[in-house]
Amino acid sequence: MMYGLKRFGWAMSIVLALGSGAISAEDQVRVGETSDVIPLVDGKPYLHVIHEGRSVKVQRVQDPDYELKGYFAKTGRKCPPFCIQPATPHPSVTTIGEVELFDFMEGRLRDGGGILIDARTASWFKKGTIPGSVNYPFTLFGKGKDSPEFAELLKVFGAKERGEVGVVEGLLEDWGWVDAENKTDDWDFTDAKELVLWCNGPSCGQSPRAIRGLLEVGYPGEKIKYYRGGMQMWQLWGLTTVVPRN
Repeated sequence: MMYGLKRFGWAMSIVLALGSGAISAEDQVRVGETSDVIPLVDGKPYLHVIHEGRSVKVQRVQDPDYELKGYFAKTGRKCPPFCIQPATPHPSVTTIGEVELFDFMEGRLRDGGGILIDARTASWFKKGTIPGSVNYPFTLFGKGKDSPEFAELLKVFGAKERGEVGVVEGLLEDWGWVDAENKTDDWDFTDAKELVLWCNGPSCGQSPRAIRGLLEVGYPGEKIKYYRGGMQMWQLWGLTTVVPRN
């Protein structure tokens, strides 16, 4: 009898979570305790990501009957602004899927060499985000290279201001005698971090706009990744989301 009550409680927690359009890590863990594990990918049942100083277990909803509901289940949105986005915002930028994002989380994000960017507005971010993400709204990236706010953001990403480039140094770079790769007149992106940007999904233009803003100031395309699926595909797969504390 007691075991049956526990199963009922777990089932109710799933129903409430599905109704809200987001599945918490806690709900997913409880579901996973009572069924065969549905892995992230073959051989990987879950992974851990540090979010706001705490470890979050990222896994799929363990209910085989899970269906996406709410905002991200809708397909009939007006275009513009909700137009299907190209496969990539720019030829130099690589578009990735969920498996590549898992690898990034366990690699560059974990060792500090990468940043996972939720490029949506703050109001969307507060509703729930992908674990490990930090919120830098796309509007910040369109302020141009002369914006002090954008300049500070580039420094957070590991870029360094060059200051005034001397005549000799400039000539040597132009002639190819000094390595000028990943450098512009204003910025040195040699040690810049690898960035993965995402927003609400294939019909969201916010992260593509942010990426184009980065490219316009010289951020190397090979250091930028685009998770095109965004929150819509993340939730379609029933993956863990978190609500930011602050």
